[in-house]
Amino acid sequence: MNAKYRFLLAVMVLGLLMTGPFMVTLLLVWLSMSENEHAEMVHLLLSHLPTGIMMTVTGFVVGVVVLRNLFKQYVDGLLRMSEKLRLMLGANRNFRVTPEGPPEVQHLARAANDLAQQRDVLLDDVSQQIAAAKASVEEEKNRLAALMSELAQAVVVCNLDGRILLYNNRARLQFKALGQGPTSVSGGALIGLGRSIFSILEKNQVQHAQEVIRQRLAAGKVAMSNFITTLRGGQLLRVQMVPVLGAADAEKVTGYVLSVENITRNMEQEARRDQILHSLTEGSRAALGNIRAAVTNLVDYPDMEPALRERFLTVVADEVAAMSRRLDETMAESSDSMKMRWPLEDILGIDVIAAAQRRIEETLDLPIKTEELDDALWVKVDSFSLVFALLFLASRLQDHYAPRELRFRLTSEGKLAYLDLNWAGPAMSSETFYTWEMESMQVGGETTPLSLREVIDRHDGEIWYQREKAAHRAFFRFVLPVATPEEVAVEERAHGGDRPEYYDFDLFNYADESTDLDRKLCDLTYTVFDTETTGLEPSNGDEIIQIGAARIVNHRLLRQEIFDQLVDPERPLKPESIPIHGISEDMVRGQPNIDLVLPAFHEFCADTVLIAHNAAFDMRFLQLKEKRTGVHFAQPVLDTLLLSAVVHPNQESHQLDVILERLGIQIESRHNALEDALATGEAFLKLVPLLGEKGIVTIRQALEASAKTYLARVKY
Repeated sequence: MNAKYRFLLAVMVLGLLMTGPFMVTLLLVWLSMSENEHAEMVHLLLSHLPTGIMMTVTGFVVGVVVLRNLFKQYVDGLLRMSEKLRLMLGANRNFRVTPEGPPEVQHLARAANDLAQQRDVLLDDVSQQIAAAKASVEEEKNRLAALMSELAQAVVVCNLDGRILLYNNRARLQFKALGQGPTSVSGGALIGLGRSIFSILEKNQVQHAQEVIRQRLAAGKVAMSNFITTLRGGQLLRVQMVPVLGAADAEKVTGYVLSVENITRNMEQEARRDQILHSLTEGSRAALGNIRAAVTNLVDYPDMEPALRERFLTVVADEVAAMSRRLDETMAESSDSMKMRWPLEDILGIDVIAAAQRRIEETLDLPIKTEELDDALWVKVDSFSLVFALLFLASRLQDHYAPRELRFRLTSEGKLAYLDLNWAGPAMSSETFYTWEMESMQVGGETTPLSLREVIDRHDGEIWYQREKAAHRAFFRFVLPVATPEEVAVEERAHGGDRPEYYDFDLFNYADESTDLDRKLCDLTYTVFDTETTGLEPSNGDEIIQIGAARIVNHRLLRQEIFDQLVDPERPLKPESIPIHGISEDMVRGQPNIDLVLPAFHEFCADTVLIAHNAAFDMRFLQLKEKRTGVHFAQPVLDTLLLSAVVHPNQESHQLDVILERLGIQIESRHNALEDALATGEAFLKLVPLLGEKGIVTIRQALEASAKTYLARVKY
């Protein structure tokens, strides 16, 4: 029975105890009296009735106050203590009951705290033994995850239903880049744990590849399948699929590993290269015809007039100059599509120079200086062979010309990088440079079968010797391909600081992600979110200025799979709200408006249950924008405010800060939409087992229990 009803019952019993004996005694006396005595008794009662009523009411009120005080100290106090004791059992082991109330209740609280301390000692010992037993398994799992995470190629692992259970950082960056457009919303991603690979790749092609693998396995052949697919944005992907075989049954396929490569750039480069070659050959045909005609006339008519001869020579010179310019333009235009017959790496140019400087100074004891370095220039090179080529040239210069020092210079022009090795000294002949260029490189006892020319060809670059007469110095110029920004995208650091949670091997057995209301809470996928707004009145024009969200998959809060986007409210911010959320006018100016952000957020949380704290407030903002944006949030919504009231009905506050403290959750910052969403997610994961103790295990039960709380009546 509810504590409130028990108190009312106690008040009724008190009233009966105070009035019942008096009424029974009065009735017995009345029955034993004669009729004359009845009249006298009625007169006596009426004369003392006000005093009696006043004394009775006073006594009753005093009794109710005393009863209420005792009820509050013993009944309500013990109920609150029982809720806190349950916190110590699971949600927050470090929580302790504060001794308060009557001495007897305080003694009980101290005894409970002592028992909890002893329990913690035993649990710590058990946890250590379990951790030791699981250490080797976890180490192998983490080692595999670490290796996959650091691979340079995009790798995705799926179960048989196409649900993603592992992906590495390269896949995250690649698919995130593919999903961004000119007006992209940050935070949206195509890839995530528990999401379907069919939202990225064509389902029919994936299923066909699976069938090919099954046929090859049945035939005893190498199980592998390759296909090329097109994304919505037109990008081309080359996919290689291999099966994941069961540990017990080597012929049973439990999932697939997909290696994904974006070949859009390669295809565009091939087409551009063909176009350049075509224009070069067609453009040179006329020039060669003019040169041939001029030379034929010069040979056939050796005695022609000097003026006419000069005209023919001018034609030859002009056409040769035009062809030279055309070749230079072709080289510059096609530099980004140089074919790499040898695998090259993206590296900062200054890092190559630093490595070469160290090798030259250590090996040759020759001072090295630098000048005019572009420290932001990335190049695509084989750093080992290039550094050895620079060391080889420095060695030859030291042997033949004994320069006092060498200088490096790094510049760029368009899509070409120029790496210059400078020295002061006498001029060298072209024959000498040609000899150095073609011989196998050797420095001291270190040799390589490669020649300088082969190193340059490996980079599809060029090298030449050039003399600066005015400065009395010369230089070797290496022409190298510049790495494009897309190829040198810097890895983003994810929230949390630890190794990103890009895998969950338990998802091998994950088959369904529907939001069936009778599914268990621990089996569902969630999107926990929060908003920052211009004010607290969505119906009176206040707008969203930030949406932050994260996903919960397999009862894990994924801090890397987030949605974090500022929104331009298209109206001034309220000055009094800025200190609360810390978002200024400058921060939202130029950000996407709600027409772009809300559809992106809707896609992010598709096929999940929504979670928010005081969800009625956030959902009201979303609902008011559904007509404008054309998106509708039809999935179930859980509210941690209401769930806390379900779990702890006798606690006075259910604010998020109080819930976090009650559940032992430490949060660094608040009133940022993403941080609040992550805090709400942590609170929800702690509330789920507490709900289970009350028999609330499905989402339907959670929604029904939430609706019965008094806080559910709040509307916005």
